[in-house]
Amino acid sequence: MRLPFPEKIPIVPAFFFALTLCLIQISQGTHPTFALTAFFYILVATHGFNVAGGFTRTTGSFIFFNSVLGVIVGLCMKAYLGEPADSNLLSPELTIRVLLVGMCMMVVAIYLSRRIAPKRALLGRMVTDAKMQTATVGCLIAGVLLSIAFIVFPSGSGSVLSALNQLNRFFPMAVVLGTLNTIRRSGGRRSINFPALLAGFLMFWVGLFGFSKEGMFAPFAAWILTAASQRYKLSRPQIVGAILTIIFIFRYLVPYAQYGRSFREESGVTSYATVFNLITNLGYVREQYLESSEDAYEERVLGYFNTPQGFFDRLQMFSIDDALINRTAQFGTFGAYPIVVSFENVVPHFIWKDKPQILIGNIWAHEVGVLGEEDESTGISFSSTATGFHMLGWTGVLLLAPAVWTLLFTIFDSLCGDTRQTPWGLLVMVLYAHAAPEGDLPSLIYICFYTAFGIIFAAVVGAYMMPVLGTLFIGPEGVELRRTGSIRSIAGRLLLPQPPKPDQPQTP
Repeated sequence: MRLPFPEKIPIVPAFFFALTLCLIQISQGTHPTFALTAFFYILVATHGFNVAGGFTRTTGSFIFFNSVLGVIVGLCMKAYLGEPADSNLLSPELTIRVLLVGMCMMVVAIYLSRRIAPKRALLGRMVTDAKMQTATVGCLIAGVLLSIAFIVFPSGSGSVLSALNQLNRFFPMAVVLGTLNTIRRSGGRRSINFPALLAGFLMFWVGLFGFSKEGMFAPFAAWILTAASQRYKLSRPQIVGAILTIIFIFRYLVPYAQYGRSFREESGVTSYATVFNLITNLGYVREQYLESSEDAYEERVLGYFNTPQGFFDRLQMFSIDDALINRTAQFGTFGAYPIVVSFENVVPHFIWKDKPQILIGNIWAHEVGVLGEEDESTGISFSSTATGFHMLGWTGVLLLAPAVWTLLFTIFDSLCGDTRQTPWGLLVMVLYAHAAPEGDLPSLIYICFYTAFGIIFAAVVGAYMMPVLGTLFIGPEGVELRRTGSIRSIAGRLLLPQPPKPDQPQTP
């Protein structure tokens, strides 16, 4: 089975899928207006994905993750459970209308960005196939050295080292480059080499100790997206291993990440003993997580489903977005101040020591009533569409959010180009898997600048400095020898004509 990497989704199958879901929703008691609006939402999202170029462009991946992980998975799960799609929501019809209009404006942003972005990627193919292995090793070493530096020389926000940490993309870059290099050099027979595997393990380990689902899932997402971009063919053992890994992640690691956050200290650090104790008792951790989820559902704290559904509770933004949209409808808009602060935040803290900072996700979470009064550090995720509506009402959905989306799409399509040809877009896609459904507008502005700087930094350093660093460890000849070996193994290779022997007459 080859991993899919669609450039477009046929509109006819999408139409029948949306129609079938609409009819199921109506039969289960969903209000026809809600079901019909959801029907059009799916069609508009499909059109936007196709117009953006599908997964061949970072913009297409943003549309996919925003719509599928934010809305469509939740709708399908409600239909599977036999629950009306508009149940357990405070303002269901207003929420689905806001999401539909937001998706329409996202398509408008795609058309605008396509006119602005250059046809040729600015970063291009800066890393050649010949230097990809040394660049992989160099990125791995740089990531390890920076990680050690952050531990040995701890520094809070406002230091140069902290700013450098925000540009650190070396571990995911090592996974992407290593996977690309292995697939291309082996002719599609293999997809993993040791430097990429080690970089992925270190990413997973950091996420494990930080109780971060994004950190634990990022190495798998980086490998899957990179392998899919090359249409890598999975073997049967790989398929079985992937299924078992997914089951283990959903069953144990997601509860571990959610439950373990309550053991963080005020500094955000967790002791090794606590982490080890939780890891070695994953069954108990899962039971505690399920009990706490049931208690939360009994209190009806923004649950979309009638009963806890584990990881699927996180694969939808309906309930949390609905709470914010309902808050706006009842008490008015918040204002555009978070956008102003987001642009001020572009200035590094070590340059502007006293720049204003607000944890806007914490403020909005207090507004919708999901945090205790004394909690001033927890941030809750909301979608960019819902936050646009909360800040400026319909003006935020029709003007503010499209302006931010256009800026985002233009920047990364201009930098990365075709994700099948260059590795930089694959890094952005890994980020979008989390940020597209759960990133509010201030977060997207941060991504437009700091993540863009990080991608440029990773591309330049990965192309020109990391191959030199990698050569110091593995040498320049190792890559060429392995490349020559793979070419000689190709059956039916072209044979060059040989000069005639001295006693052999030449033919005219």
